[in-house]
Amino acid sequence: MSNAPPKPAVKPADPRFSSGPTRKRPGWTLQALEGAVLGRSHRSKAGKAKLKEAIDRTRALLEVPADFRIAIVPASDTGAVEMAMWSMLGQRPVDVFAWESFGEEWITDAGEQLKLDCTLNVARPYGALPDFTKARKTADIIFTQNGTTSGAKIPNFDWIAADREGITINDATSAAFAQAIEWAKCDVVTYSWQKVMGGEAAHGMIILSPRAVARLESYAPDRPLPKIFRMTKKGKLDAELFEGSTINTPSLLATEDYLDTLKWGESIGGLKALHARADANAKVLYDWAAKTAWIAPLADDARTWSNTGVCLKVADPRVTALDETGQAAFAKKLSDLLEKENVAVDAASYRSAPPGLRIWCGATVEKSEVEALVPWIEWAFATCADEL
Repeated sequence: MSNAPPKPAVKPADPRFSSGPTRKRPGWTLQALEGAVLGRSHRSKAGKAKLKEAIDRTRALLEVPADFRIAIVPASDTGAVEMAMWSMLGQRPVDVFAWESFGEEWITDAGEQLKLDCTLNVARPYGALPDFTKARKTADIIFTQNGTTSGAKIPNFDWIAADREGITINDATSAAFAQAIEWAKCDVVTYSWQKVMGGEAAHGMIILSPRAVARLESYAPDRPLPKIFRMTKKGKLDAELFEGSTINTPSLLATEDYLDTLKWGESIGGLKALHARADANAKVLYDWAAKTAWIAPLADDARTWSNTGVCLKVADPRVTALDETGQAAFAKKLSDLLEKENVAVDAASYRSAPPGLRIWCGATVEKSEVEALVPWIEWAFATCADEL
C-alpha cells in the first residue's frame, strides 16, 4: 500500500526551471521581437545601432562604470572567457579558483592548453569553496562568481587585493543581473545572454576595466590568436568592437530579444529589483529545506548559497545509504517524475555534479511559481521513496 500523499492541487504556472537557457521574462511573447532588424547586415547603420543599444542598455542596467568597455562577442560566456584568457594571460603567474564544472574548464585551458604558470585552487566536495586567502596580488586571477552547477557563490570580493598587480577575470554568467559585482575588484567580467535574463544562445559579453585594456595594449602573448579572440589592432584596443562592430555575425533576432529583456529589467526597477526577485525566489527553497529533513542545499555554508541556480541534495538516510549509482538513479527518478507531471522541466542536477535537483530562481521566475513547486517536490519524493 502506498504511503505517498495525494497530488497537490495547484501547479506552477510555468514549469520551466532550466538553469540555462533560462526562462523568458514574465509576459514574453514573440511580439517582443517585432522590432528586430532582419535581412540587414549587422554592419549596416540600423544593425550597428541595435548592437550599440544593447551595449548601452547593458551598461545602464548593470551599473557598469563609465570607463569600462563592453563588447558583444562570439560563443556565449565560454567564448568571452576564452577570449580573455588567450589574449591577456601569460605575463604573470595565474591563480585559478574553481568549485564546479565550468570553473574546472578554465583549469584545463590554463594548464593543459595555454600551459601557463598556474596555481590551481580546487574545492571539494561540490558546494564547498576554495581557500581564497591563497590569492596572490602578484598573480592574475580567474574565478567563477557563481557556481552554476554547485549552487555556491562567492560571498564577497574582499579576498581580491585592492592594490593587486595582476588582473582578475570574473566568469559571472549566472551571477550577472542577480548578484552584486564589485567593479573595482574585477578587470574582466563575462556572461551570456541565455543565462540570468533568459536570452538566446551563442552571444557572450565581455566587460573590460581600464587595467584590462592596459594589459591588452602592453602585452602580446607568444601564441597564435584566432580572429575571434583578437581585441586589438596594431597594439591598440579595437575601439569599434566596443561600439557594436562585432568580430563575426551576430543574430539581430537574438539581439532584439536581449534588448527586450533589458527593457523589462529597467521597467521593474532596475538592478536592485532584479536582485530582490532572485533573492525572494531562492529564499522560498532555502526556507523550505531548513524545515525539511530529507533535503538540503548542496552547499553547506549559507553565506555561499546561490540565489540563481539553487542546487539541492537528497539527505534522507534511505537514499544516502545507497551507492553512487543508486543515489543517481533515485535523483533521476525524482526529476523525471516532476517533468512527467509538467511541474518542473530541466530540474535535474548537472551531469557532472552530485545527484539531486537544480532549480533556477533568477529574476525572470515568479515567486508564486517556486511556492507552487515545493509541494510537488515533496509529493514526488514521497512517491519515489515509497518504492525504496
